[in-house]
Formats: sequence, structure tokens, C-alpha cells
Amino acid sequence: MYTNLRYLCDMKKIIPIEDGDYYLTPEGYRCFTEQYHLKRGYCCESGCRHCPYGYDAKTNATKNN
Repeated sequence: MYTNLRYLCDMKKIIPIEDGDYYLTPEGYRCFTEQYHLKRGYCCESGCRHCPYGYDAKTNATKNN
């Protein structure tokens, strides 16, 4: 788990964490929102709950819109 959520870093850029980028689930996990995924700019193909890119982890495919 991240100890400092001020910034998350991917291989391309540092992405500041802002209000609305994630919420805590009842189990205590951080769940990133569609807002954060769009700001990041690409699909990580992890089957995220709020994936705006249409990735389906069960079929390992992206849905075409």
C-alpha cells in the first residue's frame, strides 16, 4: 500500500492525487474513480471497478464503444 498518497508515479509522469480521485471501500481499500483513470491517461488492464476504457478482466478484452 502507498504510505504517501500525495503523488502516485507511473513510468511517464507524476500524477497529483486530488479530491474525487479515490474513495475508501467498506473493507478499507482505496478505489480509484473514473476521474483518476482518465487523468492517468491509459488502461492498466487490472479490471478496475471504474475503468473508463471498457476493459473486461474476465475476457481480457476492451469493449469497443
